[in-house]
Amino acid sequence: MKRVVILSTIAAVMLSAATIHFNEAPKVTNRVMPGNGQNTVLSFYDAIKDAKESVVNISTKKRIKLPSMQNMPFFNDPFFKQFFGPMFRNSIPRSRVERSLGSGVIISSDGYIVTNNHVIRNADEITVTLPGDTKEYKAKVIGKDPLTDLAVIKIDKTGLKAIKIADSSQIKPGDVVFAIGNPFGIGETVTQGIVSATNRNNVGINTYENFIQTDAAINPGNSGGALVDSRGALIGINSAIITRSGGNNGIGFAIPSNMVKDVVKKLVEKGKIERGYLGVVIEDLRGNLKEVYSHKYGAVVVDVQPDSAAAKAGIKRGDLIIEVDGKKVDDANTLKSIIGSYPPGKEVHITYERNKTLHHTTVKLAERPTGSNSAVSQLKGLEVQTLDDRIRQMYNIPRDVKGVFVTNVKEDSAADKAGIKPGDVIIGVEDMNIKSVEDLKKAFAKYKGPKKIFIKRQGIPLIVVLK
Repeated sequence: MKRVVILSTIAAVMLSAATIHFNEAPKVTNRVMPGNGQNTVLSFYDAIKDAKESVVNISTKKRIKLPSMQNMPFFNDPFFKQFFGPMFRNSIPRSRVERSLGSGVIISSDGYIVTNNHVIRNADEITVTLPGDTKEYKAKVIGKDPLTDLAVIKIDKTGLKAIKIADSSQIKPGDVVFAIGNPFGIGETVTQGIVSATNRNNVGINTYENFIQTDAAINPGNSGGALVDSRGALIGINSAIITRSGGNNGIGFAIPSNMVKDVVKKLVEKGKIERGYLGVVIEDLRGNLKEVYSHKYGAVVVDVQPDSAAAKAGIKRGDLIIEVDGKKVDDANTLKSIIGSYPPGKEVHITYERNKTLHHTTVKLAERPTGSNSAVSQLKGLEVQTLDDRIRQMYNIPRDVKGVFVTNVKEDSAADKAGIKPGDVIIGVEDMNIKSVEDLKKAFAKYKGPKKIFIKRQGIPLIVVLK
């Protein structure tokens, strides 16, 4: 069994128009084999010492409100009040503080830091500690992008060492890399490995994926830290691992630096990411599908939303999109990335195959909806899906656990305030057992007021109250 582990757990502060200049690393022109000698020790200390000074520790605090006594009939029972008295009632905490640790990378000398969105998500307080400095700096959120799991924060300090950023399109499997971060909160740590693969895009973690896969040891707390090459130049931001035990199994993922630069620039300048939207459901061209199309690459349209940009441009179910503005569409992920790189309102020229004949159309992109196509995204901020074999295998969920899997929780929603988290399995609502999305819909329709939600989190049974 395997599961994908997001390695750690404010509204965005909008600034006036700003810009950022990256510390670009030189282009790679040579790759060498290490030499040897009796008086020689192979070491990368000098190569990565500067990069280490650019990786920071991040700690966050989030205050969780506990269910009110007024919503718990047991505490209002007259016998209970008489037996225990008011002192017991007043001694029960009304809230608790949830703490989390992660890492970040300095990208400008005046205090801009990039990290994972999940590191600072919903935090009430963000604190940054610099290498070799015990002073804690309060950070504010400049912008965040859940779809790529990236965020930019800023501390009030200048003269920082900004990391050199490499062109991630140049990296090759087999290149030596180092992961720098703060695993398990023990302090700055460097681990070494190689690039195992590039362009991993079917991991199922983010909406926009183009991961670098590495076997450099990445553990909880490394999220938001740096993946650097043998020169110490940033090639990626460490984000997630696949694991059976919760620890490192040699399969880690980093967001490539080219994607990081694009997202960071937009977040610094605008505080948010605006993405174009076609309004189609797409799949890769694979298997028997290749036999019915002349082209052997592209993205197959399997559904078109009514009144969407694609529908207005005449794109239909079954069309094979092979090119956008002269850019080749290799697969569904490529199309998603190309369209997402354009702003809403931009007109793009699309080439597609229909009935083995090429067609061309111009599409005026719409704005990507902030919601989700998830089955119950409208219910208290929850996005869920019924447990299936793929989810069970990915998250190591036993077959005897029945319920719905929480894929996302909208910030500041009722579900978020109740303490429900992505990765939880909802197994019951009040006296109803939940085995499917339809069961959950029925339960929410039946119980209108505050309701007890029974969940399992990493195999541990929990109960929360959802208002």
